[in-house]
Amino acid sequence: MQLVDIAVKRPVAIAMFTLAVLLFGMVSLGRLSVNLLPELAYPTLTIRTDYTGAAPAEVEQLVSKPIEETIGTVKGVRTVKSISRPGQSDVVLEFAWGTAMDFASLEVREKLDILQLPLDVDKPRLLRFNPSLDPILRYGLSFTTPDPSVEAMKSLRIYADEQIKRQLESIEGVASVKIGGALENEIQVLVDQRRVSQLNISINTIITRLKEENLNTAGGRIDNGNQAFLVRTLNQFTGLNEIGELYIANRNGKSIRLRDVATIQNTYKERDAISRFNGKEGAEIAIYKEGDANSVDVARQVGIALERIQNQLPSDYALDKVYDQSEFIKQAIEDVKSSAIIGGILAMIILYLFLKDFWPTLIISVSIPLSVIATFNLMYGNDISLNIMSLGGIALAVGLLVDNSIVVLENIDKHKQRGKGLISAATAATEGTKEVSSAILASTLTTLAVFVPLIFVEGIAGQLFSDQAMTVSFALIASLIVALTVIPALAAKAHREDSFTEQDALEPTPAGRPEGWRKIVFYITWPLRMLVKLVFGIIPMLVTTLLITVWRAISTALLFIFKPLTGLFGIAFNGIEKLYNVSLKAALRTRWLVLGVAVAVTASAFMLIPRLGMELIPRMSQGEFFIEVTLPAGSRVEQTDDLLTRLAFYTESLPDVDRTYSLAGTGSLISAAPSQGGDHWGKLNVVLDKQASDADEARVKESLREYLAKQAGVQSKFGYPELFTFAAPIQIELQGYDLALLQRSADSLKQALEGSSRFADVTSSLRVGNPELKINFNHAALARLELDASTAAKLVAAQIGGEVATQYSMRDRKVDILVRTADTQRDQIDDISQIIINPGAEQPVPLHAVAEVFVSNGPSEITRVGQQRVALLEANLRYGDLAQGVAEAEQIIREIALPPQLRATIAGQSEDMQQSFDSLMLALALAIFMVYLVMASQFESLGHPLLILFAIPMAVAGAIYGLLLTNTNVSVVVFIGLIMLCGIVVNNAIVLIDRINQLREQGQDKHSAIIDAANSRLRPIIMTTQTTILGLLPMAIGFGEGAEVRTPMAITVIFGLLFSTLLTLILLPVIYSLFDRKQFAVTASDTAGDKVYG
Repeated sequence: MQLVDIAVKRPVAIAMFTLAVLLFGMVSLGRLSVNLLPELAYPTLTIRTDYTGAAPAEVEQLVSKPIEETIGTVKGVRTVKSISRPGQSDVVLEFAWGTAMDFASLEVREKLDILQLPLDVDKPRLLRFNPSLDPILRYGLSFTTPDPSVEAMKSLRIYADEQIKRQLESIEGVASVKIGGALENEIQVLVDQRRVSQLNISINTIITRLKEENLNTAGGRIDNGNQAFLVRTLNQFTGLNEIGELYIANRNGKSIRLRDVATIQNTYKERDAISRFNGKEGAEIAIYKEGDANSVDVARQVGIALERIQNQLPSDYALDKVYDQSEFIKQAIEDVKSSAIIGGILAMIILYLFLKDFWPTLIISVSIPLSVIATFNLMYGNDISLNIMSLGGIALAVGLLVDNSIVVLENIDKHKQRGKGLISAATAATEGTKEVSSAILASTLTTLAVFVPLIFVEGIAGQLFSDQAMTVSFALIASLIVALTVIPALAAKAHREDSFTEQDALEPTPAGRPEGWRKIVFYITWPLRMLVKLVFGIIPMLVTTLLITVWRAISTALLFIFKPLTGLFGIAFNGIEKLYNVSLKAALRTRWLVLGVAVAVTASAFMLIPRLGMELIPRMSQGEFFIEVTLPAGSRVEQTDDLLTRLAFYTESLPDVDRTYSLAGTGSLISAAPSQGGDHWGKLNVVLDKQASDADEARVKESLREYLAKQAGVQSKFGYPELFTFAAPIQIELQGYDLALLQRSADSLKQALEGSSRFADVTSSLRVGNPELKINFNHAALARLELDASTAAKLVAAQIGGEVATQYSMRDRKVDILVRTADTQRDQIDDISQIIINPGAEQPVPLHAVAEVFVSNGPSEITRVGQQRVALLEANLRYGDLAQGVAEAEQIIREIALPPQLRATIAGQSEDMQQSFDSLMLALALAIFMVYLVMASQFESLGHPLLILFAIPMAVAGAIYGLLLTNTNVSVVVFIGLIMLCGIVVNNAIVLIDRINQLREQGQDKHSAIIDAANSRLRPIIMTTQTTILGLLPMAIGFGEGAEVRTPMAITVIFGLLFSTLLTLILLPVIYSLFDRKQFAVTASDTAGDKVYG
């Protein structure tokens, strides 16, 4: 291989190239963005449409159904789900994974543009879910003094909007800052209904007059000689008194002013959210980052800005951090780095125990930092961020990075020993590397090949693990190049005798003494030449000498420290070699028995698969959880806040709880999740102490469940900060049209689920809804008044709900001016009945004269899936895995006699899990096929790769035993580990089979070639296996943040590799001897050798 020749002959060029890679790698590392997870693009869109004041039934019929029918033909849509609740419609579109969501969004927008909705329905908004849309920071601005006044709470909100928000939004990387809670300023024009009725003035007239009069407009330009003037008409309101003086109408020659028929108040908007921090009410400041921004860097910049703001805060204000995602990210990434470093150190220790020499250990260990730093270059070039998955890939690869170098250096050493000093170090390095180059190339390609099928993996797994697959691939490619260039160059240099002396380095070449004027120049330039020699000769020599001296001192010290351990290890390994030699010969004499035992052991492992638990993705603990509470529909936001305040007080009294923060209502939520929001909805976030364990968290949650169970009419659901968007573990869809029948059946099923100890936090989407004041117009009565239902309904809506007529300018702030009926004339049902529906007419007619006004209850919300009404029941699991929970839920459904009009379907995470597992099984099968293709191409044989593939079922069997032993559930993480395992376990087999074939090509018989090859490859096989296992050991132990998604993969690879290696060393030679029929140059000796097996 020409690359090896160049590396050995031109070590300086290799050193310079390596230095360049290291330099650019460190620069790339500094420019990589730091995030918790890879960029995840969920194939979902949510169409959110507001229909103020509308009941769920009207929202369903007038908004949700038309939207469903319009967008149902969009290309790539898998399912359409809608939720119609009071005043709002959410239509959720789920697309096939891999759909180009930008183009899908454009197509959906085109469909919505041609959709005709009622005029009083707001324009639909298109939202996309992405975990990066969650705020990375949350702060709470509150008062240090108790019970602040209304004016104080308004000032707090203004301060948050004007001072804090504006400063934070100017920071690079901050996309937006949302302010929620406190009291938002609003000017209200409260119309006296009786007075306007007497004067025959419509509320719409007042709204129109405010819009017409509150404006500044451009009037053009005039030229007056040499001077030009801009013309402006200034008519915006400059004070509340000016609003009151607004001319409305003329009655009986008298001007009617706004103050004559209405009261103008500088007050606050109706509250849709109340935020509290450790029980104190305040304003929530949610900070969102730009999509490609560095989360840790943005959080740091925001922290610096807030330190400056803290110094400027009024004395009675307090600004507290309540959530910081960057802290978890930093800790998680540091823990991954620690795992990689510890794994690398363990791998170096095992190398030294085998090699008993620090120089070859150092040569092999160089491949770890070189490969990792080179990987940073490729990560930067492919726009891969530093996250727990990409760094996890590097940590996974640490143990693999030395495999190629081990095989190369081991073979170089064998060539030196065979040469017995007759060949140079350079020749040994060249020939030794070339001999195994094809084998390590094949083993690397098999490992890389298993990642190709990941492009066919659908769901969250495909996107989540793509970064990991890329980083592992980059690191392995780098390690292959290092093994073929740097390792032979160092090995050749290590024992090369330098042919020049120090004196030779300092003296000029003997080309003769300078004569004449040249002699003068020679002596004149002597100081300069001596300076050059000093800088480029003597100093580097002294530095090199110092480094060599230090290295020798360290080597001597370490040799003294490790000598007892290396001695014991050497004795143990010599014993293993002798035992292996005896065992191998015995196995070759009883080949069919060995094969039968191996098959039985492997088959027994596969029979244990039903005992394994299953889940989609392990949950990452962040030391925080939340409780969503839902009060009876129609509850005011103040009632929800009262419950959350009492719940927070109780929670903070529990041990292991650090702090809480709550939100009642919608607040600053910009999430597309349709299940959140509403006056009767609230959320309490609980942050645990840093030292709290999982058992402490479970104990706190159980105490809170007991407390909430005593709150009548309250539904609760526990959850965790969203890193991935998944449905509830258990989700049951009851499908049918009759809402009453759906609700009765859903209630029965809910009670049955609550009766099981396995299920917790059982909720149903169908509950008793908002109390509704229904108005049923008499069309004949309206016709006699020359009115229609639409006009009358709009008039009622304007008087009850009000309308923002215009905005009042306060410095550079805009404050809404809301016009509606005075509170005292619209709070009672009788007041509503007295609304005049024909203002301006000679004979005023009240609402009750043309309509029936009555009270009833409607549904809280109406959910539709596939354009069919459904009741959704959701539950969490107290214990057990997802598969067990689904099985028990199916059993409960069978035991309940559902009406024939209804159909029950299990959905939720089980559906996502099945979809992911199916695509991962396909990827696993394709990975095995890719490995076979690479090996068949390498060996130019169809049979030998089949022999090597026997290692894969044994590896899977070992992984199964490992999962059972460690009580680890099967998840997409485990499947990814199995796919990686397929590419790793065949490497040892490739090296062994390749050596057997080499010996047979040299003339040995099959039996001798098998025994010699197995014995010669025992040490490198065990070395590579141990370095891989020890490199993964810190990840398998599972310490640190985010370990939940790393540990199952490491356990899978470790146990699979360990089990397959133990069997491969015995079983593979047996299978080769049984089934290999390839003919080599010497066939007679093969025939003779076969007699040895008996």
